[in-house]
Amino acid sequence: MTKADLIEEVSRVAEMTRKESEVIVESIFDSIVKALRGGDKIEIRGFGSFRTRQRQPRIGRNPKTGARVEVPAKKIPYFKPSKELKDVVNNSAAKPTPDQQPQTT
Repeated sequence: MTKADLIEEVSRVAEMTRKESEVIVESIFDSIVKALRGGDKIEIRGFGSFRTRQRQPRIGRNPKTGARVEVPAKKIPYFKPSKELKDVVNNSAAKPTPDQQPQTT
């Protein structure tokens, strides 16, 4: 699903214009980015949590030349799904859809 698909889904479910849905989706994403930049943790119950992790500086290699390259320390965004989300994803994959039900004759 792309951001455009998400905007369309919000528009359809909430029965609002595409422009209004786009503003809502953009403001949610902007809020998440702003909080992560500030070092905050975002927790959405039943969905998961976003946070940043610190990566240590290291020595890497340029794959083309093989030369050693210093990679600086940096923060990376990290998402940890909630137990509920994991259960929903795993259980929905295990249940056959009506199209996949075995036919009895």
